[in-house]
Amino acid sequence: MDGTEFPTAEEQEIDEIVQQRAGTHGELLGILEEVQRLNDARYLPEEALERVSQRTGVPLSRIYNVATFYSFFNLKPQGKHTVTVCRGTACHTKGSRSLLDDIGLMLDCKKGLEEGEPLVTTPDRQFTVSTVACFGQCALAPVVAVDGSIDGAMTSAKLQKRIGRLSKGRKRP
Repeated sequence: MDGTEFPTAEEQEIDEIVQQRAGTHGELLGILEEVQRLNDARYLPEEALERVSQRTGVPLSRIYNVATFYSFFNLKPQGKHTVTVCRGTACHTKGSRSLLDDIGLMLDCKKGLEEGEPLVTTPDRQFTVSTVACFGQCALAPVVAVDGSIDGAMTSAKLQKRIGRLSKGRKRP
């Protein structure tokens, strides 16, 4: 060998994404969106961000700036399923805090939620729980999104049913 390193399969995929997106409107956002979809845990690993920086010429600090500004991007591995609770005023007054507490109990992640973590992923990576400031669905309060599907007038019983269906076969810690 002459010391030449060959790119890994993931590096090659990133290179292709960068090449396809070069010069398009919203180039960096599109690249990061596609790179995040490359792995099952739906996040942007540091190595991937470094590769994007190398291939685009965009400073790594700017890439982190974009990745941390938009809530769509994740810098930590995400669960297979997502549960997002609205914490806007209407939802708060209709009980979203207690729904969040119930989710913590249902998914064994109450400690992280109580500590104010913006995202909490269960150790088995089956669920990620997060909050949003407002879904803009105030008339339906309290609102919870499960895997992107927004449900209004949420109750603990309905939430337990939804999460229960997704939890079938899940091994609890």
